[in-house]
Amino acid sequence: MPTFRSLLACCGLALSGCASGAGADSWVELNGQRYSVEIADDDAERARGLMFRDELAQGRGMLFIHERQEPLAYWMKNTRIPLDILYFDSTRKLVSQQRDVPPCSMGDRCPPYPSDAPARFVLELNAGEAAKLGLKDGAELTFGPGLPKL
Repeated sequence: MPTFRSLLACCGLALSGCASGAGADSWVELNGQRYSVEIADDDAERARGLMFRDELAQGRGMLFIHERQEPLAYWMKNTRIPLDILYFDSTRKLVSQQRDVPPCSMGDRCPPYPSDAPARFVLELNAGEAAKLGLKDGAELTFGPGLPKL
């Protein structure tokens, strides 16, 4: 069962703009496609997520880093853009996908989108990216040199 803390660390809770780590070396690669990512690696950044944004530029995403691998559930509270929510385990293997998750303006009544297996990393991309990449569970997420070595 997802923890309340993991629900708070949801994909959509951003008050504004940027999380940390949005430098030139902050990128991930998935199925041969590179994405520049903002990093959400503490409770405040994970809580902000992508809330209130009107768009996520092509080729960009947000990477959420959790301290430990556990069942996670993200929600779209106050998120204005549809997203793909991709869950990865500690070895950075894709363990669960929530594709084409719609925006939600219902506040705390927004539904959760849980992982099917314990996860440690969550990558949020524009809706449709997972389909475009033909993602299958087991795909490996590669971290660029600007990301923490975990």
